[in-house]
Amino acid sequence: MPKLFSLFEAVKPTLWCVFLFSLLSGCASNTGDTRSGDAAAFGGNQITVYKSPFCLCCNDWIEHLEGNAFAVTSENGLDTASVKQQWKIPPSMQGCHTGVWNNQYVFEGHVPARLIRQFLANPPKGSIGLAVPGMPQGSPGMFRGKNFEPYVVYAIQSNGEYRFYEKVTAPEAS
Repeated sequence: MPKLFSLFEAVKPTLWCVFLFSLLSGCASNTGDTRSGDAAAFGGNQITVYKSPFCLCCNDWIEHLEGNAFAVTSENGLDTASVKQQWKIPPSMQGCHTGVWNNQYVFEGHVPARLIRQFLANPPKGSIGLAVPGMPQGSPGMFRGKNFEPYVVYAIQSNGEYRFYEKVTAPEAS
């Protein structure tokens, strides 16, 4: 026991340094305008996904995002409706999961990573995010390699309305 204790005492200053560095790194802030411009320059590609712990297609969508250079954390919960209400996602635009970028923009359902990146680079005026309502067979997380079905992506407006953003006519790269 004494040898184990002396080993811990020798390593303890190093652990404190690592802890302090991690804490200070997490406190760094970016004071730029994150409402427009390059997402990588303003907070990176971090998305939090709110989903049911039992949803497999949500996990597949997360893998799609990660395969396209997004850092994803997920919050499992049975009440995803409260997140959708908080972001004022119209009922007709809802999907099975909700992604939130930097607590500023929302991506509802199986939105392709390519379109998330496009949106973040130049958010349309008055928009708070994108939505793919339902679970279309051609969308990332739902497409299984055959029987692709084109689908529409909508821009969600801050006033609770939505409008056409883009029609996806081919499967997205993983």
